[in-house]
Amino acid sequence: MAEVRNCPTCGGMFNYTGLRDVCGTCAQAEEQMYETVYRFLRKRENRAANIDRIVEVTGVTQELLHRWVRKGRLQPALFPNLGYPCDKCGALTSTGKICAKCTEEIQSDLRTFDAAQELREAMKAQERGTYYAQKDR
Repeated sequence: MAEVRNCPTCGGMFNYTGLRDVCGTCAQAEEQMYETVYRFLRKRENRAANIDRIVEVTGVTQELLHRWVRKGRLQPALFPNLGYPCDKCGALTSTGKICAKCTEEIQSDLRTFDAAQELREAMKAQERGTYYAQKDR
């Protein structure tokens, strides 16, 4: 079921159905901007353009470019200098929510945590000794 929301771009009201985050008018404007960017990037000499160059030439905002890359409309495999910021450090990435460096850092921290937890458990087991009672015969 649709709900009424304000468009984050223009502030107008629209029925949000889960397909678009903006009103119909802004969605059409975004689609025209996408076509402009895509036409620019299809030229062989522009395929390696970075985000700043694309913004300078086409006038599209960085946030919109990041959103298109995140949704897969502009694929980094075809345009290698495109990406979106990592949620942790802000470096450009083309897969997931965080970059490879931050992923490795988190995995390293998890390995350290697991090793420390195993050490604590081993120390607890060592402290808790087992006492055997001997029967007198």
